[in-house]
Amino acid sequence: MISLNKISVNFTGDFLFKDISFVAGDKDRIGLVGKNGAGKSTLLKIIHRLLEPESGEMIITHGFKTGYLPQEIITDYKTTVWEETMTAFVEQRELEKRIKELNEALMSRDDYESDDYIKQAQLLADTTDRFHHLGGSTMEGDAERVLTGLGFKSDELSRPMAEFSNGWQMRVSLAKILLQNPEIILLDEPTNHLDIESIQWLEDFLANYYGCLILVSHDRAFLDRVTNRTIEITAGTIQDYKCSYSEYVRQRLERIETQQSAYENQQKQIADIERFVERFRYKATKAKQVQSRLKMLDKMERIEVDSIDRSSISFRFPPAPHSGRVTVETEELSLGYGELNVLNNIDFHLERGERVAFVGRNGEGKSTLVKAIVGELPPQKGTIKLGHQVVIGYYAQNQAMLLNPEKTVFETIDDIAVGDIRPKIRTILGSFLFDTEDTEKKVKVLSGGEKSRLALAKLLLSPFNLLILDEPTNHLDMQSKDVLKNALLQYEGSLILVSHDRDFLQGLTEKVFEFKNKTIKTYIGDVYDFLEKKKIDSLNELQRLNNNKTDNAKENASSKELYELKKKKEAEERKRLNQIKRVEEEIFKLEEEKEELEKMLANPEENAEQIADGTLYKRYERIRKSIEEKEYEWTILAEN
Repeated sequence: MISLNKISVNFTGDFLFKDISFVAGDKDRIGLVGKNGAGKSTLLKIIHRLLEPESGEMIITHGFKTGYLPQEIITDYKTTVWEETMTAFVEQRELEKRIKELNEALMSRDDYESDDYIKQAQLLADTTDRFHHLGGSTMEGDAERVLTGLGFKSDELSRPMAEFSNGWQMRVSLAKILLQNPEIILLDEPTNHLDIESIQWLEDFLANYYGCLILVSHDRAFLDRVTNRTIEITAGTIQDYKCSYSEYVRQRLERIETQQSAYENQQKQIADIERFVERFRYKATKAKQVQSRLKMLDKMERIEVDSIDRSSISFRFPPAPHSGRVTVETEELSLGYGELNVLNNIDFHLERGERVAFVGRNGEGKSTLVKAIVGELPPQKGTIKLGHQVVIGYYAQNQAMLLNPEKTVFETIDDIAVGDIRPKIRTILGSFLFDTEDTEKKVKVLSGGEKSRLALAKLLLSPFNLLILDEPTNHLDMQSKDVLKNALLQYEGSLILVSHDRDFLQGLTEKVFEFKNKTIKTYIGDVYDFLEKKKIDSLNELQRLNNNKTDNAKENASSKELYELKKKKEAEERKRLNQIKRVEEEIFKLEEEKEELEKMLANPEENAEQIADGTLYKRYERIRKSIEEKEYEWTILAEN
């Protein structure tokens, strides 16, 4: 459990947040939300003890470990992917070494009845139990499963970490956190470097995680799938909602509407009191009533309405010039880098006004085909042709990093703006939230989100009829993504969109191209139609496998043997389900008791005596350990 009490952080004289308090339970799934700069990442660093608050205190249950994934990492790896991942198992490796030492020591002795021998044998048994409890016997299998789920191929595990991009190195850091299985996981924008399949795998993994999860993300679909509680940081305070992100958005609007109504009623009441005071201020017969109303005004707790941050980018893409019917066409196209082949014999066809999404695991060739279309990568084999009068507008995956860091925001646009667009530069920058002062800042001091907005602004400088966006939503906040999506819905030209953000993709495209095993496969519909089709394909494949197993069983056993085997399995299954039900009921009762204790711990003023003498914490720890034991028993039963 995490308890934050009146935490304050002060940067350059201003409070980032002041006197915030909340309690996170052992199984809470919390999404931290708020505009850029509100303090979400800072709060994660405080919980991980990388930062100390100006004031307040934080209590984390004794013995609980935190696993923290930052937005960016700075590393100088000398290891392979596999070697780096296996460093997650520090305690298991130490136990493995200790078990070996104890075994060798006992094998060299023959005083089996001595107290010391029995003591050492017991130590060996306890160490071995701890080793197995931590999953020591399945370290390699667990590591391979997690790395594969996060997108690594088997032949990549032996490659040096230094050969991989920062995004892939972040995946290894994430894998290590998941394998360490800490009681508290803290994730700061974990989906930024993941593709759709890896995000879905991570969602499933976290669904079965039994600890406390606190994360920052601008991916609505991910937040809705993973979280059950939303904490908003706004204006230095927090608002706590016991619900997922989408429900939080609805409840927040309702709360603000209620506040606005209460505020208007209070303002009317204040105006009435002030009119009465003004009218009868100098009448002796009304003096007592006037004083009474003045006291009422002094004591009145003024209602404040939470403000909604409505500052977001605002723009529309320029009208698309007319082009031929065919926009892009490839025949038997093969692409790669040097001797490395990434895509083989690709036939791709895009017509005027068609809108398509490129999806698939990272490294499967999405950006490679995009680079070939815009002319940055020559074919290894085959042809690629652009249609008549096709003009490309291109946002590269690393577009923000391609900006000249020494130029100012204004110079970045001014250097390439021509003709009638030049007088509109400041207007364009203003629509992307760059005020007059911001336009004089150098690119190198901008945040990731500001660089992304500046790179998008460059797209407005000339008209085009083929728009290619490669991961445009990285570093954009929720509101900015909504504005970009709305602009794309109104755009009339052809569109190729590479993205892993399912909520952003939904409704934007009419066709999905999946990149896999050096080729592409076409799916009609948007991203959720594609995902549903993939799920159906998987279920169909599973059904075929089950049918094959049944057929093989029938060939190798008589009907009587199958009947007896079925009866035995059914009896075992009933017994297992009854045991699971019993354990679940016990866990439920323990959880109720733990929840009551958490409420008491969250109110130190009312329970000061029990907190001071430690009895409350001891009861809490005893119940928590009982829950852990029951959950471990449940896991063993559920996996059988």
